[in-house]
Amino acid sequence: MTDVISVAKKCFQDEAEAILNLIPKLDDNFTKTVDIILGSKGRLIVTGVGKSGHIGAKIASTMASTGTPAFFVNPLDAFHGDLGMICEGDVVIAISNSGQTDELLRFIPMLTDRKIPIISMSGNPQSLLAKYSDCHLDISVEKEACPLNLAPTSSTTATLAMGDAIACALMTVRNFKAKDFAKFHPGGSLGRRLLAKVKDYMISDNLPIVTRDSKISDTLLQISRTKMGLAVVIEDGNIVGAVTDGDIRRTMQRDQDRFFQLTVKDLMNSNPKTIKEDAKLSQAEAVMRHYNINSLIVVNADNHFVGVIDAFSCL
Repeated sequence: MTDVISVAKKCFQDEAEAILNLIPKLDDNFTKTVDIILGSKGRLIVTGVGKSGHIGAKIASTMASTGTPAFFVNPLDAFHGDLGMICEGDVVIAISNSGQTDELLRFIPMLTDRKIPIISMSGNPQSLLAKYSDCHLDISVEKEACPLNLAPTSSTTATLAMGDAIACALMTVRNFKAKDFAKFHPGGSLGRRLLAKVKDYMISDNLPIVTRDSKISDTLLQISRTKMGLAVVIEDGNIVGAVTDGDIRRTMQRDQDRFFQLTVKDLMNSNPKTIKEDAKLSQAEAVMRHYNINSLIVVNADNHFVGVIDAFSCL
């Protein structure tokens, strides 16, 4: 029986080597590629046929989500009206492993006539595609990971990695931050954490409030009733401490004999972690992760208790 695990490992090794072998091929053409895209006043159009087209579409998607306006155009569609999608100031990345793809080559004169800069990615630096490009990125591989050395595997992986390298370089030069990334992903969990504010997700009703002199038994009922994992100690409208269910469990184990005679002041934390209601949800998540806690007390601009945010709200 075929050892499929060994086949998979060999595939991973071949594709990993294909990516690593791109490193010595990086030259001034890569720098020029980044400069051309940065200097463009238009969009980045990625094009390719077949598997190269599929990879090109992913590269365009990555660019668009990382600060470079981009989209994919099939060169076949360009002959039937989609050429009108490409405007003055745009830049084209043309992908072909052989560099001799007929449908792509017939598309090139349309771009050169309109003085659209062409960045080519191929496995043949001597190809016609490379010859008629403003700069060429060598994505050649020694062999495909395919056992028959036929199906595009290592070559498509290398192409995708080169596209990612361009995107990463552009992000770094543009000082593209996580908050910028979130703007392009407002519907996902990442966008929610980075853009949403604590006040949008905090619990603000039926809050667990106790005083220093509250009995532990009453405090335990408060915590159980609200299911927030803590009770906030308030005196004269100010936060003076907090008691968590963990505090109560540890005290019960340590002081079993007098547990029910204790009051909140005997075990409360007088310096609980708080966060402003206008803080980003991502900040709340970072604070909870740093201190290894599950909840934060939310305060307003006047440091008055207005709610509780828990770790589940940040997921």
